[in-house]
Amino acid sequence: MTCASRVINHSRKLRNVSALLRQENAFFVRWTSNSSHTVSSKKDDALRIRHHDYVPAEKQCYSKSVNDGMMSSPTTLKSNIHWMMAKKLGNPPALSLQTNGSSLTNAHLKRGFSSDSGLPPHQEIGMPSLSPTMTEGNIARWLKKEGDKMSPGEVLCEVETDKATVEMECMDEGYLAKIIKGDGSKEIKVGEVIAITVEEEEDIEKFKDYTPSASGDKVPADKSEPSTPKKEVIEEPPKAPEPKVSQPSLVASEDRIFASPVARKMAEDHKISLSSIKGTGPDGLIVKADIEDYLASGRMEVPAAASKQKFATAPGLDYTDIPHSQIRKITASRLLFSKQTIPHYYLTVDTCVDKLMDLRGQLNSLQESLGGKRISVNDLVIKAAALALRKVPQCNSSWTDDYIRQYHNVNINVAVQTDNGLYVPVIRDADKKGLSKIAEEVKHVAQKAKENSLKPEDYEARTFTVSNLGGPFGIKQFCAIINPPQSGILAVGSAEKRVVPGSSPGDYKFASFMAVTLSCDHRVIDGAVGAEWLKAFKGYIENPESMLL
Repeated sequence: MTCASRVINHSRKLRNVSALLRQENAFFVRWTSNSSHTVSSKKDDALRIRHHDYVPAEKQCYSKSVNDGMMSSPTTLKSNIHWMMAKKLGNPPALSLQTNGSSLTNAHLKRGFSSDSGLPPHQEIGMPSLSPTMTEGNIARWLKKEGDKMSPGEVLCEVETDKATVEMECMDEGYLAKIIKGDGSKEIKVGEVIAITVEEEEDIEKFKDYTPSASGDKVPADKSEPSTPKKEVIEEPPKAPEPKVSQPSLVASEDRIFASPVARKMAEDHKISLSSIKGTGPDGLIVKADIEDYLASGRMEVPAAASKQKFATAPGLDYTDIPHSQIRKITASRLLFSKQTIPHYYLTVDTCVDKLMDLRGQLNSLQESLGGKRISVNDLVIKAAALALRKVPQCNSSWTDDYIRQYHNVNINVAVQTDNGLYVPVIRDADKKGLSKIAEEVKHVAQKAKENSLKPEDYEARTFTVSNLGGPFGIKQFCAIINPPQSGILAVGSAEKRVVPGSSPGDYKFASFMAVTLSCDHRVIDGAVGAEWLKAFKGYIENPESMLL
């Protein structure tokens, strides 16, 4: 206050203080009345609502009605800063307040609740984004029914994402008033309203026939005209008109989309429509990270004619159309993006696994005596791959337009085939874990994948992938497709016995060899670097004792 008083007393050029006070709500304004209340800015409330993944009913204005009796008399209202500075200038600015349900001038508050006329306070729950690549989801089933009481931490429903079925928990206490999207609802966009909650149990019945409008602005059928409240306005001398500055809304209009210059340039270079990207910047602004996530997820647009193409069926041909699951659609999208944008090349090497099998037998005997999990060949392959990545870190990297990101953590994805599709749960810091720990974690995440119960933390933050079709299916050798944004994937084939030269001339012996193929992103991994990684991997496989050091 002292600083503000000095500025006003000593500056002769400060003539537009009242105009500054009405600019973007950069302050907290305290209104003093019989019951003192603090009203925060719109931007703070917008951030609070976004943090809980709730989509507000009024996306351009966050407001909370002022109930009758909340403020006793407009004559007692003063803004501490506004009033003091106006008094110093001798020009008290206009103060406007409306009661009986109207909102405060330029000070709107919303706590995730809508204040539609004719409806009690309620909260719209939107489809949350439960994975980095998720743009839409399905409702598997609701664990709460309409009218049920909710408490923080309780599971509200199960959401089928692009990777797994994830439990959605309640954030606040209340009652589930209306389920908008029922069990089995599919292709629900992130942010789309799926349910309505209220604070009071008696308000549940009022939402029996409630339907949110597409635009998010709901107009009730019975709309009564509010009574005109009394207000006190302190006259302000006329002054020059101020330019109106439009604020970007949370949802851009159809003819304009808000994006940073860098993001707009990246979208033009990659021929991406900005309308298909959901911005995560301030007020829904599309930023560079949104474009990078979009490119990494492979959600490339398909022409309408191609997406709705109908395949002609020969007469008399019997068939069944199987609907796409979420995991199937995202797998198809990402693999197509990978093959179209990543320059693959492949390196294959045969590794002798005789010593590896001997060591595995010894370790399993020890594990059985201690009651631990049996160690598989795939567990040994994961450990060898992790140590090779630590030895050749260039292969533990990702490509971006501005730099190559080299990871310090070695997190190995393990491809798991299930009835629902292909999952790739992650084993974190595999280079630092023992074989028994890796074996235990692989079995655990594989079981969760088969039960369709993986959570985002079970497959995020991966840096390299191992896919094994040799042991389970007897595939001799194959080439795998890189899982973006990674730069490499190891395809493991089956082991087979071969006749090889012995230690002396004319002497022959049998040996088991396993073929492995490394798929590399040539933008990140040069041929010599890929060969160096395979050499390190082969060394660990053929001398497995070195993995225990």
